[in-house]
Amino acid sequence: MSRVHDPTFTQDALERTPVRRTILTPHLTQDHAARFAAIALGHVTQEYPNKLDHVLAGAADALGPRALHPVFYGSFDWHSCVHGYWLLATLYRRFPAMPQVAAIRSLFDSHLVADRIAGECTYLDRPAAAGFERPYGWAWLLKLAAELALHRSAEGQGWAAALRPLATRFADRFTAFLPRAQYPVRAGVHTNTAFAVRLALDYQDPDLQSRLAAAALAWYGQDTGCQAWEPSGDDFLSPALIEAECMRVVLPESAFRTWFGRFLPEIAQRQPAALFTPAGVTDRSDGKIAHLDGLNLSRAWCWRSLARFTKDPAAIQAVAQAHIDASLPHVGGDYMGSHWLASFAVLALDQAGSSSGSA
Repeated sequence: MSRVHDPTFTQDALERTPVRRTILTPHLTQDHAARFAAIALGHVTQEYPNKLDHVLAGAADALGPRALHPVFYGSFDWHSCVHGYWLLATLYRRFPAMPQVAAIRSLFDSHLVADRIAGECTYLDRPAAAGFERPYGWAWLLKLAAELALHRSAEGQGWAAALRPLATRFADRFTAFLPRAQYPVRAGVHTNTAFAVRLALDYQDPDLQSRLAAAALAWYGQDTGCQAWEPSGDDFLSPALIEAECMRVVLPESAFRTWFGRFLPEIAQRQPAALFTPAGVTDRSDGKIAHLDGLNLSRAWCWRSLARFTKDPAAIQAVAQAHIDASLPHVGGDYMGSHWLASFAVLALDQAGSSSGSA
């Protein structure tokens, strides 16, 4: 077993191994962009294998992915396809000279169009789809809409306009859901509410942003002394760090410093220790275990955003880099990881891409 797979191979050991620490640069480059875009272009229109989130109300609903979802039918599951489009839209805007630009434009011109989006809306309007992709897919769709809104070209604005009816539906679903969500979900997987709020806050709807912020304050505002009992065996999010990253965006800086100091008071002592050690991944062909590569990348995203609020930002940036080094080499590996990990790699690497800390 290689040391990257070995859960006993600690972050300290990583730091003592220069080869591992120099594999990758700590920011998003055009070389990364080209690699990630090639991966995403290879799966966003790959219909099978596919894991549907689909409730059948009758025999007529027994349809395949492409029939159900005219746009987001690829990438093994709907939400991964959505954030594959987000990845491509982000890289298209940030790196206009990369070789995949023409292929991305062709894909968006054929898929981000009114009739295909209408098909996605029709699916969402089914009574049986009331809980479809809540809240993870909701948030990623709004994140995609937020990214397309940044595109200033006529074609980019056309793609954004085509997506808008679907984005509006998901914004409305958040608005209806939040008053009923008395408790947060602190899991390290798709149901996590802090991650959903954090992504959805990038969507430029002031009313929704206000509602999301209010929900986060109600759920997390009084949290102190986080124990960080993680990771679980299939986490791709750190419940502790994504909560902190969510609150970083919700609160004014001075208020966040106070909250953060209460929430994780022993960072200087490298406690809770689990947050400082990259997760080991024993089987990247297992879709659940492969989540742990995403955990390393999403932790790196959070640590890089949070570092300046700690006493030793350089040390925290080194922790983030150790997490990146542990999993970025595996972004293009087995399909159980490759259909989604590149998006999390962009989150981890692209600190320059957004003043709010998100890619």
